[in-house]
Amino acid sequence: MNLRLFLATLQFMTRIPVPSRWTQGLEIDQYVRGIAGFPFVGLIVGLLAAAIFTLLAPWCGMPLAALGYVLALSSLTGALHLDGLADTSDGVFSARQRERMLEIMRDSRLGTNGGLALIFLILAKVLVVSELALRDAPMLMALAAASVAGRSAIVLLMYRQRCAREGIGLGNLYIGRVNGHQTLLTLLGGVVLIALLMRWSGVLALAITLLVIGLLAVYLHRRLGGQTGDTLGASVEVGELVFLLALL
Repeated sequence: MNLRLFLATLQFMTRIPVPSRWTQGLEIDQYVRGIAGFPFVGLIVGLLAAAIFTLLAPWCGMPLAALGYVLALSSLTGALHLDGLADTSDGVFSARQRERMLEIMRDSRLGTNGGLALIFLILAKVLVVSELALRDAPMLMALAAASVAGRSAIVLLMYRQRCAREGIGLGNLYIGRVNGHQTLLTLLGGVVLIALLMRWSGVLALAITLLVIGLLAVYLHRRLGGQTGDTLGASVEVGELVFLLALL
């Protein structure tokens, strides 16, 4: 993976400004070749959001600093993954037929299930991050590692998966198009980064995260007949939370 492809991946997954001339010549259907860069995108996003927590903690206490961290994550990604979590929750928990669930997920309006999922996830992250800080965890490293874990585990919803709906969508750029070699590189990159950040406790937390996200991938495939861009986003949010919980 070259630098231009990584910068295109960073631009695609975040709201971090990347000059367009740095990514010229790349077609969007080539982005799948940058999947191994996902953990490194997570590292950048996680470090920036963790820096916000570190700056706020001495001034406003752990809960507000944790909220600042969650808001920073949302701002850096344009709430892309939170939107996926909300849409996935609205569809999957609607107790409808598969086709209707997919229609609900495409609806831009926020439903009750999606709203509850967002409230639960944000509240859970604030509480878990606050608790980790109270236990004197190395917060800059832990929060950065959480973003790496979420963006490493996402590959489990791409490899040997199928798109739940036909047509053009951001998820279709990756779902079913990631091969075994790319999957191993992505996971290996995540393991190495997290080992450097958190040593063996982080690697164990990543293993738990991969197990949970693997089970989530199976569940969503059975419910929806495949994956969508929304389920990919949901997996990032769930993966980050599971990783942080596993560090407790």
